[in-house]
This record gives sequence, structure tokens and C-alpha cells, in this order.
Amino acid sequence: MRGHLGWPELCAHSAGLSSPDCIWKLLLKPRGGWYLSLVPSGIEIAKHRGARYRLGPELEICGYGCWDHYYESDTLLHSLQVLAALLESPVTQDIICDVGMPVMHRNVRYNCRVIFLNRKILLIRPKMALANEGNYRELRWFTPWSRSRQTEEYFLPRMLQDLTKQETVPFGDAVLSTQDTCIGSEVCEELWTPHSPHVDMGLDGVEIFTNASGSHHMLRKAHARVDLVTMATTKNGGIYLLANQKGCDGDRLYYDGCALIAMNGSIFAQGSQFSLDDVEVLTATLDLEDIRSYRAEISSRNLAASRVSPYPRVKVDFALSCHEDLLEPVSEPIEWKYHSPAEEISLGPACWLWDFLRRSRQAGFFLPLSGGVDSAATACLVYSMCRQVCEAVKRGNPEVLADVRTIVNQPSYTPQDPRELCGRVLTTCYMASENSSRETCDRARELAQQIGSHHIGLSIDPAVKALVGIFSLVTGTSPRFAVHGGSGRENLALQNVQPPRLPDQVRLLQRRHQPHRRDQQDGPESLRPALHGTLPAFRPAEEDMGMTYAELSVFGRLRKVAKTGPYSMFCKLLNMWKDTCSPRQVADKVKRFFSKYSMNRHKMTTLTPAYHAESYSPDDNRFDLRPFLYNTRWPWQFRCIENQVLQLEGRPQQELDGVD
Repeated sequence: MRGHLGWPELCAHSAGLSSPDCIWKLLLKPRGGWYLSLVPSGIEIAKHRGARYRLGPELEICGYGCWDHYYESDTLLHSLQVLAALLESPVTQDIICDVGMPVMHRNVRYNCRVIFLNRKILLIRPKMALANEGNYRELRWFTPWSRSRQTEEYFLPRMLQDLTKQETVPFGDAVLSTQDTCIGSEVCEELWTPHSPHVDMGLDGVEIFTNASGSHHMLRKAHARVDLVTMATTKNGGIYLLANQKGCDGDRLYYDGCALIAMNGSIFAQGSQFSLDDVEVLTATLDLEDIRSYRAEISSRNLAASRVSPYPRVKVDFALSCHEDLLEPVSEPIEWKYHSPAEEISLGPACWLWDFLRRSRQAGFFLPLSGGVDSAATACLVYSMCRQVCEAVKRGNPEVLADVRTIVNQPSYTPQDPRELCGRVLTTCYMASENSSRETCDRARELAQQIGSHHIGLSIDPAVKALVGIFSLVTGTSPRFAVHGGSGRENLALQNVQPPRLPDQVRLLQRRHQPHRRDQQDGPESLRPALHGTLPAFRPAEEDMGMTYAELSVFGRLRKVAKTGPYSMFCKLLNMWKDTCSPRQVADKVKRFFSKYSMNRHKMTTLTPAYHAESYSPDDNRFDLRPFLYNTRWPWQFRCIENQVLQLEGRPQQELDGVD
């Protein structure tokens, strides 16, 4: 990075310094450090490219997805051991290293950045705003640091004191002041808060903002990240580095990278979003004077800066710029390249499936193909995974090659053709019964041929007849489908023993809600269900449900995303469906939905974990923490709906009084 030498807080308010210009390279490592070997390798690459500051993702030393392992003292101990190994390693010398790990301070656990240089810890910066909604439970394990612009002494454990020769180090909300600039840290969620720390840090002369994130993939989330970063540096000027985890960290989530370097509202480096590489390093050569001249012209910013409360400074006798790089060209702005929603649907779950497979060390996947769109989409996701594996091997990724050889149990195997690899790791099966059609059987077989899966066709009539026979023996009656005069319960029971519902234990994924109207905008029909994570392909007729799939989608979003109960959902739908449904029809549909919802809610506690791509998804009650046992009559709520319907219909007061 090119800029005048000298204390940056002075440079931010002064001009015309006579010191010679220098250049500093910015680098960051977006993929998570779930294994100790990944962290030094990222630092080594950064140093090789001339970096003087290395930023890694949130909680990279132990992994973001430890969940209740954070309660265990072992997690804290092993994180300290890794930190000690990093401090001692020659790889970390002469470069400021910014790593993430949990830290216990005065018997309180904090999610921290530990910043060190040449075996000295410069600052431990605890996270101040914790993510605690949706998939995130940070307040369950950590406490936010609430003392803005304040630090206190942290007494190092003996294993670190012996290495650093420090007894205490600063702990809290402070910034680093090097010989040539000033650096401030944000951690993930803090960028998304209404008043982010970078606002006041920038007003106080901080020129470089770093953000270590553990942000999972959701459709179009990359747009939000880029907008937040570019807006932050547009209003206040400065350089922004964002590093994010990439890969599956042992849960439903896929962390999708999107590391970036931005300055003054423009992007200068973009990391990949869907990649099987364990380590990725971004570089950019930027000019500090561009920040200073940019800020000089914003009078409103300078007026606010003159009144801001100062941050504690940790002075670092180290420069991020050096004279030798003076002649290196400065990086140019780039246009961020977004994936289309269809590409996100195809690539995100495929990457997650690969990490799922290589971590579990299983031989592959088994998928019932019904000839319908849902199971076909799942098969295509596995094929997409195989394509990415072959491409990674072709690019020379040794970790992917080693993993795939372990999975197929062939030490000399090198995948080249995705179809051939798919035949090794995916077994598809068409389970025919007397209710199956030749058309669906042919479609399943044709798809299997196209993607190369190992395909099996078998008849499950003996198994179905055995189950129905046991039922008849116990009850003395034979269940019938609804079209043959059977009851709703009989119909549901028979549906549950038809393919592919019979072998629940061999499903690849599971579905909770049906695809919704927006899917048609987000991707091709063949990949629509991938949006929800999910996917055996047996669908009951809409008449059996008493609602269309489009209606079910609206119900699901209102229930899960908008958090509506029966009455508030009824009120919203009155307006949404006013051109197609009467108040009475809306009420009947809402009551039917909630009755069915409460009857089946308990099943969500046993579903196979599904890929989480957006808030409206098939995730079980770990994501939606409402109860799973309900009174299916919803007496109070339905009574409120009925009262409202009668009022809208202009019915007399005595009828309202009689509603129960």
C-alpha cells in the first residue's frame, strides 16, 4: 500500500508530509481454519506475496460451528494450544496475524480476534454485537463486549507467557496504530448493525477496516455483503477487508466465502463464492493517499470527525508499507461478478454435499428416483458436486484428490469425467409398485443415464403388501385410498408406504415445505426444490391437501419467515387474496393449514438435516424453535378469525356472541 510514512491518525488530519511514498499489499484468507495446518499455509501464501497483515475468518482456529462444544474447557484449551503453536512458528514472523478464537476473560467467554506480531500479542478484540437470530445462537455461548472504546488487562495463561514474555495484553475495543496507518477490527455481525463500529473508527482516523466473518450462504446474500461494504467506504472513505469462512463446518450451513477488498466505495479484489479449495488469498495494492484525499472533500464527515470520541490506540512499531514496492502498480477497481440464483442453487448445495461426504467418509449417496422433479433435482446436485470435484482435481488441488481417493477406496484413482465419478458415488433406485407408471420409470432411468449414476430398478409390491397385510390383520379392515372411498387417515397411511416414502432411512435429503412461486424466478424447474434443501419426489394431489402448492408456499413463508399466527395470517391474506377469495374462503384455508401444520409438526424433529439456503426452508425445529405439539383445534385463534369473518360479512351481533 502506498502512503506517507508517519502516524496515520496525524496523516488523516494533515497533508503535505514530505516522507517518501511506499506500497503495502493487502491480503486476506477467506476459508476456515478447521485444521491447524490451514492457518499457517494461508499465512505462508500471504507472506510469499508480500503481505504484512493477514486476516482470517471468524473463530477460524476452532471452527465457527462448534456450537455447545464452546461450553467445554477442552475447546478453550486446544484453541490456546493452537495459538501458542502459531506464535512459535517461523511462518508468523514479520507479519501481523489476525486470527479468531474463543477467549475466557474473567470467567466470561468472548468471541475474539487475537492480533499478534513476532511472538507478541498486540490486542485481543472481543466481538461487540453477537448474531442471535435464525441459524445463529452466539448469545448461547458468548457474551458481547459492551464497553465501547475501553480496554483492560488480560492476564495471559502461562503457556503463552512463556512464549511472548508478556504477563498482560490489552483486551477490549481498541485500534492498532502502525508507523504508516491505523487499523480497526469489526467482526461479522457488527457490519450488519444499525451503527457499525467502522463509522466511529473511520471518523477517528482509522483508515483500514477488517472484518472476520462466519456468514453462511443464502440466495442473494452476496449482494447484501457487497452493498454494506461499498456503502461503508463510500460514506466515510477507507479500505475494507472482509474474510469469510468457506465450506461446511459440520452443520446445515455452507459458508460461501465472497472475501473482498474495497476502497472508497469500489471493489478491488473478489474471492470465489463456491470453491472446493481450502485456502484462498486475495491481494490488492492500494494507495493510502487516495483515502486521505477522498475524506478531505467530505465536509460533513470532517465536521463529525472533529467531535468524535477517540479510540484507545495500541502503538505498533511496524510498517505495512515498504520502500521496495514503490514501483509496483496500484490495483484498479473491478466490477463484482455475481452468480445467478440458478447458479447459486446448483453450486451451493453441491459444495455442501461434498464436504458432507468427505467428512463422514461414506462411500456415496443413495437416492430413490421417482421420475418427478424433486428427486431429479437432487440427482443433479450430486452430479454438480462431481463436476466441481473433477474441475478441482484438474486445477491441481491435492486435498480434493486425496479425499476422492479415500471415498472411492482407490489410492491411484484420478477423477476426470463427472459422469464416471457420479457412477461411483451415487446409486439411484426406481422402486416400482402396482401404482407406478411406465412413464415415470422411463424418466428415472433416462436421467440416471444422463448423469451416470449407478441405477437400480426393483419392485416393492411385496413389502407394501406385507405392511398392508399386517394392518389388516390387526384392525380387521383393509385401508383404501381416498379415491376409492377411504378416509383421510387411510389415504395418508397408504401414501406413506408408497415409493419413495417407504425407505425413509435411505433418503438423501428431506422436504418440509413445497416449492413456492419465487422458485420459478430463481432457477430452472429441474432445480427448484434444491432451494429448500430436500427432496423425495412423491407429491400428494392438491385436492388431498385442500390447497394449491402456490397457496402452501404463501402459508409457509408467512408462518416461518413473517412469524404469523392464525389470526395475523388471516388478516394479511385478506388483503393479499382479496381479488380471488372471500373472507370466508380465506378463513377456511387458514384454518385448514394450521390444522394440518399442527398435526404434522412433530415430524420435523426427526428429519434428516437439510441444506439451508434461505429462511424459508425445510430445516427442523433447531431453526424454528416453536413447539412441535399443538392443540390442532386452535380454539382461541380460530374463534378470533371467525368473529372477524362474521363482522366482515355484516352478520348480527347475536351471531357474533354465539361463536365458539
